[in-house]
Amino acid sequence: MSALVEISGLVKEFPGRRRGDARVRAIDGVDLTIDDGTALGLVGESGSGKTTVARCLLGLTPISGGTITYAGASLRREVQLVFQLPIAALDPRMRVEALVAEPLRAQHLPRTRSRVTELLGEVGLSPALLHRYPHELSGGQAQRVVIARALATKPRLLVLDEPTSALDIVVQAQILNLLLELRAEHRLTFLLISHDLSVVGHLSDRIGVMYLGRIVESGTARDVLETPRHPYTRALLGSRRGKGAASLDAPPPLVGETPPAWAVPAGCRFHTRCPLRRELGMPEECETVDPVLTGNGHAAACHFAGVGA
Repeated sequence: MSALVEISGLVKEFPGRRRGDARVRAIDGVDLTIDDGTALGLVGESGSGKTTVARCLLGLTPISGGTITYAGASLRREVQLVFQLPIAALDPRMRVEALVAEPLRAQHLPRTRSRVTELLGEVGLSPALLHRYPHELSGGQAQRVVIARALATKPRLLVLDEPTSALDIVVQAQILNLLLELRAEHRLTFLLISHDLSVVGHLSDRIGVMYLGRIVESGTARDVLETPRHPYTRALLGSRRGKGAASLDAPPPLVGETPPAWAVPAGCRFHTRCPLRRELGMPEECETVDPVLTGNGHAAACHFAGVGA
């Protein structure tokens, strides 16, 4: 299986809060590989950096260091984004026909009504919607229009930014099933950004767990969800158990708040909140030595990876 996207040593810095402040490193040396035809899920609390990684991949945010390498020749045509809030992603002044045809116009491709109708059919929408405005659509219909628009240029990679979080539970299931069908039909590759562990497990082949701008665990979806090696991943999974939900929107059962990106702790950046460290008697190396992401296929950045699992 060949790599479609390779991210190596990715760094993204932003200016400090005040003039003269040090630059804030929101992404700090991320390595990711997305194989052609597979789905990679990125999970983590708000502020972990997962959306910034996606924006860098899309070229919406310039990178500060590292490299992003694509197997395809044309990023603009081969990578498309499915937004979190479908209604906000659609121009309220444009009808569905013009919205779906917009990428075709931007890429100087034929934008016939038959092509737009074909795209609507692929996402389960009737041609009767061609003349409607976004406010005349349901949430599920609006997200299907967003997906149809993303498919217009026949991309190889779809970046899915919380694609179901704004939808009710029944419509979420319908959209997830649609994405799985489209992936199989078009041999699409996915980068999925989500707070919802059930969505990530349903769509992803591999999962990367992010904390304060770094990948702290990565592996197959089954390995990460069933036998997590990092205490942060275990805490995220623990936050959903007993609630019948798989959402990361509620804070996980951890001590304290996530430190801000401009005050990343020394050593292991998770040590200030780590329940495993407390169980082990507060070992000093957690505060002084920055752990490396290690492991054959199922990697974790923890000095005591797998302990207490």
